[in-house]
Amino acid sequence: MCGISGIFDTRGTNSLSRDLISRISNIQSHRGPDENEVYLEPGLALGHRRLSVIDLATGTQPLFSADGSIGIVFNGEIYNYRELMQELKALGHPFRTRSDTEVIVQAWAAWGEACVHRLRGMFAFALWDRKRQTLFLARDRMGVKPMHYAWLPDGSFIFGSELKVLTAHPGFVRDIDPLAVEDYFSFGYVPDPRCIYRNAHKLPAAHTLTLRRGDAGRPVPQPYWDVRFTNDNPISAQDAQAELRERLRESVRLRMIADVPLGAFLSGGVDSSAVVATMAGLSSTPVHTCSIGFDDPRFDETSFARQVADRYQTDHRLDVVKSDDFDLIDTLAWLYDEPFADSSAIPTYRVCQMARQHVTVALSGDGGDESLGGYRRYRMHLGEEAVRGRLPLALRRGMFGPLGRWYPKADWAPRSLRAKTTFQALAMDSVQAYCHSMSQLRDDARRALFAPAFQRSLGGYGALEVFRQHAAQAQTEDPLALIQYLDYKTWLVGDINTKVDRASMAHSLEVREPLMDHLLVEWLATLPSDLKIRAGQGKAIFKQAYEPLLPHDLLYRPKMGFSVPMATWLRGPLKDRVRQALLGERLRDCGYFNAVTVRRLVDEHNSGLRDHATALWMLLMFEAFLRLNEGAVPHG
Repeated sequence: MCGISGIFDTRGTNSLSRDLISRISNIQSHRGPDENEVYLEPGLALGHRRLSVIDLATGTQPLFSADGSIGIVFNGEIYNYRELMQELKALGHPFRTRSDTEVIVQAWAAWGEACVHRLRGMFAFALWDRKRQTLFLARDRMGVKPMHYAWLPDGSFIFGSELKVLTAHPGFVRDIDPLAVEDYFSFGYVPDPRCIYRNAHKLPAAHTLTLRRGDAGRPVPQPYWDVRFTNDNPISAQDAQAELRERLRESVRLRMIADVPLGAFLSGGVDSSAVVATMAGLSSTPVHTCSIGFDDPRFDETSFARQVADRYQTDHRLDVVKSDDFDLIDTLAWLYDEPFADSSAIPTYRVCQMARQHVTVALSGDGGDESLGGYRRYRMHLGEEAVRGRLPLALRRGMFGPLGRWYPKADWAPRSLRAKTTFQALAMDSVQAYCHSMSQLRDDARRALFAPAFQRSLGGYGALEVFRQHAAQAQTEDPLALIQYLDYKTWLVGDINTKVDRASMAHSLEVREPLMDHLLVEWLATLPSDLKIRAGQGKAIFKQAYEPLLPHDLLYRPKMGFSVPMATWLRGPLKDRVRQALLGERLRDCGYFNAVTVRRLVDEHNSGLRDHATALWMLLMFEAFLRLNEGAVPHG
């Protein structure tokens, strides 16, 4: 795993500085502590920070073809690189290394932009073809690895694994995008392709971007893959269970290829437990496993992780996050570069920190809930859909809209409580209802929070547009498939993958996700939805498949999640910090928020009258972002 960066002068007239590319490359040195290389030629600068995982001796980057005409900086892993290497050798392409990086170079030489269709893995790379004067950027299908880019005022193009690469360039204008602020206070993160800064973008998952020197205008990203839910696989449940186990086995096997110590996260949930059970069946030595527990039993599931560790005799390590482990606020704000409010980033950071003491690569269970229908919100949405399907929208709005307005407490409650209140959702269409369910702060809560002037700056924009745009591309009428698709495009990429990438890279740890293998995802999208959710049980086919391999009480217990006692923290040891940060000058003077609303949230939460933990944590992380980015322009 690595950190990549680069600057491309599309006109070929600017002289680029080695000191500058070195500085912006080194700002993400945590992503690659093993090697630091830069490359310059007229109009092009490339930087690479390497975490050595495969081909430790000869995989240095930037890596160039034998004739020097094609070069690359690459972050990620290509799991089918050995097969591709043999195919490319048969086509006459020479190799000087054993690295998956060189496979991409030769794949470009053989197939051009179509090379991405042949790659199976997680990746973000920038490839320079000197003969064609072309810079080609690509990001993996599931958005596991990040890619940020921007156009600078002098016409140059800059890119990097993390947003801090862009902001470190003296020509980058840190003009905050009001639409990104609206998105953040809805979802708890800024969804692709938007960034918190107006001038920056995230390359969307499963997209490429091609820049050719001399071309007029600015090219736009192009999609090369999408998941299509057909739900028409005629396979029997028994055969589906067997095939699911075999497909996951293959995905895990590919992700166990490494020239460095390898292990797995073991949370005690179904997904990570299935991954560990599969790894144990493939390994001749005990699997290294790591778990994070909490000293608050309401948030601790380490007893289930221990059951799996004992059953498969793993080399298991456990660390406990104390109930006052909240000193990471500034660290997280720096790591994520833009406001990010998923509080499970704290235990994720800690488990990565612990794992890195023993391994360089760790497998995780991320992605299983999205592909297999594991979230409780999926079952609740399907229940609401049954009502929506029986009553026309106009009637539902007249009936359930007023009922929703009679329960205002639900709007500021934690998501677990809000989800139980469905009146407002029943007055909406399917996409709006799911966005409503996924919003950390709902529409009327955000209206109360935002200052009138800031609301006007949005020009009528609302975060719902993010879901509308993706829903228009879903090509499915199946209600479960639709919201799975929406999660693939928003929650999985913007929250889960972002959280894990930054937390793991903070410790130079590579995390691999077998359940996000795109071939597995494609196959799961062919299964009928009633194999995924059956008799009120999420991930039904997955749990049935692993009944022979995992304890029954682990498979069928209620999902706990990876959360922290946030409400207690904010009323207790964080109380003074919350009041100082949220009622201080920085948040008040930025012009975004209604000071009266902010004070009410703080006072009501501290008194115990209401639980405003979600809103307060979002504001606290936003204030930390502003504090660490003092040069950011609120109203550019």
